[in-house]
Amino acid sequence: MNLQEYFSLVFSDYTLRTITLGTAILGAVTGMLGSFAVLRKQSLLGDAISHAALPGIAIAFLITGAKDSNTLLLGALVSGLIGTFWIRGIVSKTHLKSDTALGLILSVFFGFGMLLLTYIQKQPNANQAGLDKYLFGQAATLVESDVWLMAIVTGVSLCVMLLFWKEFKILLFDKDYAETLGFNTKTIDVLITVFIVLAIVLGLQTVGVVLMSAMLLAPAAAARQWTNSLSTMVVLASVFGAFSGVFGTAISASQNNLSTGPVIVIVAAVFVLISFIFSPSRGLLFRQIRFVKNRRDLELQKTLSFMFHIAETHDDISHPHEIRILNNFQGFTKGSLKTLEEKNYIRLEGSTWSLTDQGFETASNLYNQQHQNNE
Repeated sequence: MNLQEYFSLVFSDYTLRTITLGTAILGAVTGMLGSFAVLRKQSLLGDAISHAALPGIAIAFLITGAKDSNTLLLGALVSGLIGTFWIRGIVSKTHLKSDTALGLILSVFFGFGMLLLTYIQKQPNANQAGLDKYLFGQAATLVESDVWLMAIVTGVSLCVMLLFWKEFKILLFDKDYAETLGFNTKTIDVLITVFIVLAIVLGLQTVGVVLMSAMLLAPAAAARQWTNSLSTMVVLASVFGAFSGVFGTAISASQNNLSTGPVIVIVAAVFVLISFIFSPSRGLLFRQIRFVKNRRDLELQKTLSFMFHIAETHDDISHPHEIRILNNFQGFTKGSLKTLEEKNYIRLEGSTWSLTDQGFETASNLYNQQHQNNE
């Protein structure tokens, strides 16, 4: 099945429609909430929470003995929240930095989760098969109830975000100022964190523990390259996340033996790569273009200033001078000479040049500015 066939079937085939809607909604909500994680410089938080959720899945299975998705995700939610508040506690109660606390909780919880999974695999119970799908995700297991759950969480997250938009925005950029205004910054901080945990837990079934942090951060990182506005960033991150989910699912479905979760993450990484290269304000391409333009402008200014230094020794600024005088001047090129002529700063006649009135005035200003800066 190619991509064209996939998109023609997605509206009629129940399985494809369910998976596509699920991954699109997941991408949108993780992109939206991931924006706050990126701006709060908590990029590793998603990685820590997703790994901290693993023991909750295993413990929920050991208690219930069933592979009910809602029960397992509830266990993941509880475990993820415990890990999150342990991280906050370690940072606030000890002298350890946040990155140390994140790494500690990630490794301890993930190690404990793997230990429990190993124990479960050795139990004489046929139901334990398939729990490892939460490590790398298995989008094919999504059903309509999962999609509805994602949609409800997305709707609630959007409503809360709009309701507390002003508080979230102030907290992100100036926590101290938010406290002086009387906002309960701890409650707002906890609220953001809880919804980030919710989004991560919802994505475990689709993308898995290992890759979930990339799904949370990649759309937000891509969106950050295009704008300085928080609202625009949130919208762009949601769009990038949704498109990553849709196109990742389409590519996975159109090819054999391609897991949906990793493909979605790769598509999201492509959005990041394109943004890093082509965004007008921060992209590497436009940054290089601006660098080259600035260097050329500097060469023009230096050449024009040097011409002024030569021409000021004559009463007549239109007095011709040999071009060979400029040959030993650093930064001079034939291209810069032609550009100066096009700007009507100089006149060229064969192998000689002379300043125009406009060129003399511009060069005089440049020459004076350079001397003032040197002083």
